[in-house]
Amino acid sequence: MNFTEISENLTTEFKREYTEDIKKTIIAFANTAGGTLYIGINDDKTITGIKTPDDTLLQVTNVIRSSIKPDLILFADCKTEKIGKDTIIVVTVQKGTACPYYLAGKGIRPEGVYVRQGASSVPASETAILNMIKETDGEKYEEVRSLNQDLTFNVTEDFFIKENIPFGSNQQKTLHFQTIDGVYTNLGLLLSDQSVHTVKLAIFEGQEKEIFKDRREFSGSLLKQLWDVYEYLDMHNRTYAHVEGLIRTDHRDYPDDALREALLNALVHRDYSFSSSILISIFEDRIEFVSVGGLPKGVSLDDVFLGVSVLRNEKLANVFYRLHLIEAYGTGVPKIMRSYNNCLKKPELQVSTNAFKITLPNRNINTHEVYNNNNLFIDDEKIILIMLEKKGEIARKDIEIALQISQAKAVRILRKLLDKGIIISTGEGKNMRYKKADNPKSFS
Repeated sequence: MNFTEISENLTTEFKREYTEDIKKTIIAFANTAGGTLYIGINDDKTITGIKTPDDTLLQVTNVIRSSIKPDLILFADCKTEKIGKDTIIVVTVQKGTACPYYLAGKGIRPEGVYVRQGASSVPASETAILNMIKETDGEKYEEVRSLNQDLTFNVTEDFFIKENIPFGSNQQKTLHFQTIDGVYTNLGLLLSDQSVHTVKLAIFEGQEKEIFKDRREFSGSLLKQLWDVYEYLDMHNRTYAHVEGLIRTDHRDYPDDALREALLNALVHRDYSFSSSILISIFEDRIEFVSVGGLPKGVSLDDVFLGVSVLRNEKLANVFYRLHLIEAYGTGVPKIMRSYNNCLKKPELQVSTNAFKITLPNRNINTHEVYNNNNLFIDDEKIILIMLEKKGEIARKDIEIALQISQAKAVRILRKLLDKGIIISTGEGKNMRYKKADNPKSFS
């Protein structure tokens, strides 16, 4: 081979002897367009040869095997070549199929990932690294290799221990926390103590975003965020007490199931390729959950109400399922709606191209406002009185539909309200209507 006709360029490099920088060159070739490294040749193309070629060859192959991740062995060929009396080492590297390749001790960071720039091997920019990952791993965020490989799982491991589920390296690979090569994925990042995504929560005075009463930001593993946020919501979920005779009945502002499912929906279904936080806003009359990422392609809002579930983060949902945090895919929204069966005001779902919003109404707010905190009525009676407040008069059929009850039960409830003097009836038979009494006996 006539080396005077060869110059160092994008795919060719000369090294006088083995040095640590050889690793960077091999990585750069694998990440760019492949190339050939000649060891035993000066930059000026004079041949110096290698004094102990077998030892140096072993050193190079060991470096490729142990110091470069992912495994590059199938894409690199090392051999000795005789040129006159001298022996050189030729390392031929193909462009790899698992870019970015990186120094095992540095990780998938600019100081660990190298690319070719002309005749030089230089650190890759973070944007270039992300583009390589996307080209190799595809578009699904949770399956992509994490830029941060220094991850710990203290909280997540505790969750697994409580459910008697093993959490070793093999299980992490099965659950896709790691790739087969032991590289952490973004799913691992989401459930690690180092997760970069957060939940922001604010409490407002009244019904508008004008005066803050409190604001919090929750971070760490998504499982820690789930636990911490739910505890905070539960603490602010007030109880409205109703006493009838010796019997006391408590009614919380928000159904526990609805709070839990709305929070799980936000965490499991959000689009984590965006950096924006999940936003939870608590008002006097409602709670709003806003998560980044609209509905997956091909799914409509009507589909969601029916329980259709197309998972954006399938592997994350699988972890939550294994930990018994979700019962079955697609049950969350129907469960939220069922928890408001006996309420006039129902939860609202809104979706845009890049966001999903669930609004849970405060079940007790209208009762507080309309009846001046009077605790004399059971839930069904409260709903009827609110209906009368809004409509003026109603028919028995309206009550059956609103409460989803039988004709006989509707008649019994109406008779009790008539006996209490709270409502009066007008008309007869099918034309009978009910409205509030002018001077209700039970009102102060």
